[in-house]
Amino acid sequence: MGDLFEKVTGDQDIVKKLGSYIPGFKGYIERQNRRAADKILRETVADRFEDLWKRTSALQTDLISQGGIAFIDDMEKAAIQLRTFVDKIRTATYGYSGFFDAVKINEDELAQLYTFDNAFFEMAEEIGRALDNLENTLNDETGLPAAIRNLITLARQATETFNHRYEVLTGGEEK
Repeated sequence: MGDLFEKVTGDQDIVKKLGSYIPGFKGYIERQNRRAADKILRETVADRFEDLWKRTSALQTDLISQGGIAFIDDMEKAAIQLRTFVDKIRTATYGYSGFFDAVKINEDELAQLYTFDNAFFEMAEEIGRALDNLENTLNDETGLPAAIRNLITLARQATETFNHRYEVLTGGEEK
């Protein structure tokens, strides 16, 4: 996340850089930069999980064509969990601007947010591996149920992690 924030701040035009010397304006620019970085980050995460959702949907089709009708409901649970996560990421308010104004985020909380953000990328890799495993077990009726359960669990964890991230931003308030 640090590189992403530096990319956003490094791309500032000269007017913004000069304006950052005006008392009070620097904090505004920093909030705007964090907001822009958060938007880029969440678009990237959503795109990665969108690809995983598409891959899950394609595996559902493969499962049907191979006669695995008994497993379709469970595959649909995984697909719904992934779709829910993608939708939450895409539609959530881009942070940290409005949140910084209403709720002061301290360094520790910001570090927690970055930890959550990093976890999304790690989860995407883990879900990708789970999909590889599921693809390899499509013809194995003994291994397939466990592979699907693993995918459902990982997809659910992504949504739960997003919810925990939201709680850090709002101080535990319900959506």
